[in-house]
Amino acid sequence: MDEHDQSGSGDPRVYLAAERTLLAWIRTGLAMMGFGFVVARFGLFLHELAEARGAEPIHRTGYSLWIGTALVVLGVVVSGAAAVIYVRTVARLDRGETLRFPKFSLAVVTAVLLAILGLVTAGYLAFGLAPAR
Repeated sequence: MDEHDQSGSGDPRVYLAAERTLLAWIRTGLAMMGFGFVVARFGLFLHELAEARGAEPIHRTGYSLWIGTALVVLGVVVSGAAAVIYVRTVARLDRGETLRFPKFSLAVVTAVLLAILGLVTAGYLAFGLAPAR
């Protein structure tokens, strides 16, 4: 048994774990993109709802288009970053190096950005949906 195998990096379970992590991030990115699409279309839904009720339709989409677009872009960035991190992780494993994780990982950055978008969305729902007077 050589030194590479003793470090545990030759264990296929480590590579499979890295791949499962990549797939989890891909699912997360897809979910953000799908949710972003729904949020972006929320303004259109409100417009159609107002027309169906016979009320004056809202002539602006508000911030839902921008929040939804930001979520879609964030989903794309997360998926791309996950792919890059996966390739780097596998390369480190192939070289027998110890895996080190940065202080500001993809998970932390994504969580902070989603929290900010959530606060913006909450503000929009609380203050932006009131009819203009």
